[in-house]
Amino acid sequence: MSPGGLAAIIVAVAFAMLVVGLLFLVGAAIRTMGSMKTAVDDVRRTAVPLLADVHTAVRQANGDLIHVEGLLEAAESISGTMDSASRLALAAFSSPVVKLAGLAAGTSRVFRRLRRTA
Repeated sequence: MSPGGLAAIIVAVAFAMLVVGLLFLVGAAIRTMGSMKTAVDDVRRTAVPLLADVHTAVRQANGDLIHVEGLLEAAESISGTMDSASRLALAAFSSPVVKLAGLAAGTSRVFRRLRRTA
């Protein structure tokens, strides 16, 4: 065999080894991609129902917040009405009550003095 033929055989064997190595790498990449596809499918299968549950919970919470907002508005209205009623009662009764208290105090003094003199 000539030195040129030997070199060609070495190059051919090296090339064949390179091709076999690349085929192993491609096979490993294909297996990895299959595993990744399975993992993504599992995540999708789990996440889609969870997202639907979250969507339902958010919708329900929004409805509850609207209901609470209505209750707060009613409470504010009642508070305003009670405040107005208490101001009206204070204005209506404060002067007569003070006058009645003064009259009662004066009357009790008069009766005490009358008792002492009698």
